[in-house]
Amino acid sequence: MTASSAPARSNILVLPGDGIGPEAMAEVDKIIAWTNAQGLTAIETEVDLVGGAAYDAHKAAISDAAMDKALTADAVLFGAVGGPQWDGVPYDARPEAGLLRLRKDLALFANLRPAICYPALASASSLKPELVEGLDILIVRELTGGVYFGEPKEVVTLENGEQRGVDTQVYTTNEIERIAAVAFELARTRSNQVCSMEKNNVMRSGVLWKQVVTATHAKAYSDVELSHMLADAGGMQLVRAPKQFDVIVTDNLFGDMLSDVAAMLTGSLGMLPSASLGAEDPETGKRKAMYEPVHGSAPDIAGQGKANPIAMVASFAMMLRYSLGLGDLATQVEAAIANVFDQGIRTGDIAGSDITPVSTSQMGDALLAELQRVIEAG
Repeated sequence: MTASSAPARSNILVLPGDGIGPEAMAEVDKIIAWTNAQGLTAIETEVDLVGGAAYDAHKAAISDAAMDKALTADAVLFGAVGGPQWDGVPYDARPEAGLLRLRKDLALFANLRPAICYPALASASSLKPELVEGLDILIVRELTGGVYFGEPKEVVTLENGEQRGVDTQVYTTNEIERIAAVAFELARTRSNQVCSMEKNNVMRSGVLWKQVVTATHAKAYSDVELSHMLADAGGMQLVRAPKQFDVIVTDNLFGDMLSDVAAMLTGSLGMLPSASLGAEDPETGKRKAMYEPVHGSAPDIAGQGKANPIAMVASFAMMLRYSLGLGDLATQVEAAIANVFDQGIRTGDIAGSDITPVSTSQMGDALLAELQRVIEAG
C-alpha cells in the first residue's frame, strides 16, 4: 500500500465489558493488530471500563472520563455487560445503564441489526433450512425514544398500599422521520423494500408512527417499496416466512424483541452484530457510532473459551464500513467469516452433534488466517 493510499488514522474506544465481552473482543484485537501491521488500517485503540466492571471500579456503569472518550472517538467498539454478581446494585448503576447512557449521550438513534443465515449454518437454525438458507434481513430500530426513555418512568405507591409501575411510550414526528429516512436509504442499497412495524390498532404512538413513515415515504422515497405490518404479526411472519423481508423499521421496544427473534433464525445469538448510529455531522459528514454484538454477557460460559466471537468480529466489520470508510476490507472480513463456516469450523453454540467445536481463540485464529488468504487472493 502506497503512502497516498494509506488509510486515515482513526481513534477507537474499546469497551470490552463483562462476561464473555473481553474474550470476544480479544479476537478483534488480533485482527486490528494484523491489519495495522499490513497498512490496511491505522487504528489506535483506547480501552476503558463499562458495565459491572465499571461499577466495581467507579460505582457507576460508565465513568464520566470514559464517556468523554466515547464522545471524542471516531467510533466505540462495545462487548457486553451484566452478570448475577451485580443484581443487587442500585438501579441507576446497573451494568445496562452504561449502555443506555452511551446511546443517549452519543445520540445514537439508529440501531442496525442484520440477520444473515450463512448457507453452511442453515441446519443450525430452529426453523427448517429451506426457510432460512440465504436469509438477509436488516432490522432498523429506533434507539433513543419510545418506552425505554419516555417519562414518567417510575414505581409509585398508591393510597391503598398497592404499587404501580409506569413506563411511557413517547415519539415525536422528527424522531420517526429520521429513523424512517435511514431505513429507506439503506433499502436503496439492498432490495429496495421496507416494512414498517408498529401497533397502530391499540397504541396512539403507533398511529403517529404509521402516518409519519407513510408521509416520509411519499415525500422523498417513493421509489422504495413500503409496506406496513402490526408488530405482533411481524413476529409471527419472521418465524413463518422470514425471507419475505428486506429492511424492517420499527420502534425501540418492538425492535428489541423482533431483532432477538431474527437472531434465532440464524442459529445463535452469537452470530449477530449491530451498529448504532447518530445523525450525520453537516460539516464532516461523520456520525457518532457504536458497534456491539447482539448477544449478552453469557456469564454461565465466561472464562471457559466457549464464546462465539463471530458477532464481535462482524460488528468490527460494520465499523470498518460505516465509520472508517473501509467498505472493501469490511467485505473481506465478512467473506472470511463465511469461508470459515464453509470449512466446518464451529464454536459450541453452532457445532451440532457431528462437529467437534473449537474454542473462542481457535475461531479467532481461523478467522484471521482466512482473512489473510482472502486479502492475498485479491
